[in-house]
Amino acid sequence: MKDLKKFGLNNATKCFNCGNCTATCPLSTSENLFPRKLVNYAQLGLKDKILKSPEPWLCYYCGDCSDRCPRGADPGETMMVMRRYLTSLYDWTGLSRILYTSEKLGFVALAIVSILTGLIMWFFHADNPNMQHAYLNSVWPAPAVEIADLILLVVLSFFLLTNTWRCFSFIMSDFKGKIPLKLYIMQAREFIVNFLTQKKFGDCTDRMQWIVHLLIMTGYSSIFMLVVIFLAGGIEVIGLAWEPLRFQRDVIYPFYHPWRLLGYYATFAILYGTTYAFIGRIKKKKAQYKNSHPTDWTFLVLLQLSALTGIFVHFGRLLDWPMTTYILYAVHLMIAVPMLVLEVPFTKWAHLMFRPVALYSVSLKDKYIKQQEEGV
Repeated sequence: MKDLKKFGLNNATKCFNCGNCTATCPLSTSENLFPRKLVNYAQLGLKDKILKSPEPWLCYYCGDCSDRCPRGADPGETMMVMRRYLTSLYDWTGLSRILYTSEKLGFVALAIVSILTGLIMWFFHADNPNMQHAYLNSVWPAPAVEIADLILLVVLSFFLLTNTWRCFSFIMSDFKGKIPLKLYIMQAREFIVNFLTQKKFGDCTDRMQWIVHLLIMTGYSSIFMLVVIFLAGGIEVIGLAWEPLRFQRDVIYPFYHPWRLLGYYATFAILYGTTYAFIGRIKKKKAQYKNSHPTDWTFLVLLQLSALTGIFVHFGRLLDWPMTTYILYAVHLMIAVPMLVLEVPFTKWAHLMFRPVALYSVSLKDKYIKQQEEGV
């Protein structure tokens, strides 16, 4: 309990295990009971039980359990704390724990990555940038930027995937070597569907939270895929010719071009979703917004600033203001890169992988147990 307080736990000691929260939760099942079970694990100090539990990831924090708790123990927030705690346990580097438990060190880490990004852009900019027109490639040539982009993709993917594998391994530890490969393949659809749609969130009573969550997730994922993956190593058809997609293109696409439309959707989704969350955390009318961890604010601020600076860069290019565009682009990357480096593998964005992996694990266990009972 003392350790969990470092991750934001406040009121779990008030719980007297009445079970009202579990009865209230629309996602709790007889096979996977929560939140009461996890609160009980915390009270009893059962770290190993918590480590193997998928239930914190089955909770989408609609807040019903906290609203109806007769003791004010805030079980919904306890589940959120469990997700932070588990993220730190999955992370073999130890950085996640530092980011979650030390506000000062978290800001220092962000500042260091931001300053390094700015210094790299300063020292490696071209000697004679185009000052007549806003051409980013005249300052930072696309091939060099793409190499850095690919390196970033490989490094982030390594940390995220290794931490995700640890998540999966811990949850499936009691079934290791029992489930046949065929079943893993058959149930893979569960991971894909839940990753793309967060459909379980739709079963909660507050469907607006699902919409907001989906907007933020799809908006950011669209930008991440567009910039870090597709534009870094893909190809596209222009007329009848195939040519590489570029991280930086100085050609202004037509309004109806799919990349531009996707960018507009992502910008709208991120700004709407983060603004809704900001207002909610300021007003504190909903249970899920009453307690805000510093990393929650950091996540929202970085995400919204990334979107806003991206818009400013876009307008700078459209208005053909060279120096303004170049400065804004540098500022944009000094915000976006730290968010990518620290948020994706180590804190909030890692949840996008851990949650569908947990749901996939639960579906595997349930299917295997059912087959055993039927003698298959």
